[in-house]
Amino acid sequence: MSFVARSAIRQLTRVAAPSRSFSLLARSAAISQIPRAAVCKTAFTQTRGIKTIDFGGTKETVYERSDYPPAKLLDTFKNDTLAVLGYGPMGRGQALNLRDNKLNVILGCRKGSSWDKAVSEGWIPGKDLFEINEACDKGTVIMNLLSDAAQSKLWNEIKPYLTKGKTLYFSHGFSVIYSEDTGVVPPKDIDVILVAPKGSGTTVRNLFLEGRGINGSVAVYQDVSGKAKDRAVALGVGVGTGYLYETTFKQEVNSDLYGERGVLMGAIQGLFVAQYEVLRARGHTPSEAFNETVEEATQSLYPLIGANGMDWMYANCSTTAQRGALDWWKKFHDASKPVFEELYESVANGTETRRSLSKNSEANYRADLEAELAEIANHEMWRTGKAVRKLRPENQ
Repeated sequence: MSFVARSAIRQLTRVAAPSRSFSLLARSAAISQIPRAAVCKTAFTQTRGIKTIDFGGTKETVYERSDYPPAKLLDTFKNDTLAVLGYGPMGRGQALNLRDNKLNVILGCRKGSSWDKAVSEGWIPGKDLFEINEACDKGTVIMNLLSDAAQSKLWNEIKPYLTKGKTLYFSHGFSVIYSEDTGVVPPKDIDVILVAPKGSGTTVRNLFLEGRGINGSVAVYQDVSGKAKDRAVALGVGVGTGYLYETTFKQEVNSDLYGERGVLMGAIQGLFVAQYEVLRARGHTPSEAFNETVEEATQSLYPLIGANGMDWMYANCSTTAQRGALDWWKKFHDASKPVFEELYESVANGTETRRSLSKNSEANYRADLEAELAEIANHEMWRTGKAVRKLRPENQ
């Protein structure tokens, strides 16, 4: 991504906060955190009406939450009941944000830990908390935020409630695009839309409470009403995004599966472990190896890269670090690109989808998952990390 594209994204995320869609407390906190100088220097001084942005030479349409102030948001869904299915991290984050934005939202989930958590957070059984089939019956917008495996497993229970005039909402294109594997084929007489926040459900909620908002993508799969796109963007604002860019269901699922297996989670874990293990094998202590591998990255460099870009980081480090990074980044690029090519192909041809559905539907899924997660948690690097984090001043 070019410097111009990164600058455009950073300006959007900065200008997007705060919003009147958030509580007064959240807005006040957000306003107090914006440096006045940063606001004065921004290239975009307006907070409404930005429709096209030049991302590194390519113009794209974007939507800001200021395009849907509270009155417009409430008017858009004045006749709707938004039924959020699932109370995992994403379902929880979006449902709570919709509730705080004063929209008519109900929750559908299975009885058990998710149900109990919902009750503890103010959802009332029989009023705005129901089992999945009853929530689907009551809802006019069915927001399917169950896990991908659960969406497939429960589809035949959900489908009868998707009657003409309703809207089916996803935050991931997985189930629809890989319908041959999932069985999820929406009826032809309903709108089918997507809003995909670009982060975890926890982040969606936390950034909303901070008065900021996460960026996200928006897509329309079926537009029967003629208003699907408008309602999708409005829902994006309602669930807590700061700005939205357009995509398709297929592009969203391909980029999402690719990204989380790549630099977002899979690749970064692999790189962390490899660097840590080389340092340990060369006689460095666990604390030194962890600090040089993870702590400095996450506590110092990554936040600066997020705020200013890698180009800024290269220009503002020591000359020794600068020289080394410039000499070595292309070697890492050349070594890893074939792996990324293989990964994308595995996503595009459905291999990753079939593996996810197969593994996540096995009877011993939970036990196998816990064993795999334990392998990471029990690695010396992450056990060292627990000790290092306790030493941070804010944790004393």
